[in-house]
Amino acid sequence: MKDAQNEYIVVKAKSQGVQVIGLTRGQDTKFHHTEKLDKGEVLIAQFTDHTSAIKIRGKATVMTKHGVIDTED
Repeated sequence: MKDAQNEYIVVKAKSQGVQVIGLTRGQDTKFHHTEKLDKGEVLIAQFTDHTSAIKIRGKATVMTKHGVIDTED
């Protein structure tokens, strides 16, 4: 898991109320953390021993080492 801990994403909200949700590792995937961003706010998130996935709801730009992704309207 050490390599996963070096993975970061940047989420920039393009509208009000963008949700960034951390999902757990293990047999059962569960929500463990939620942030709500206002338009223009930026969140830097890191994958950890507890976070295996990050779900984004709303209009946002997501930046990773793999590229830049814009969510759909």
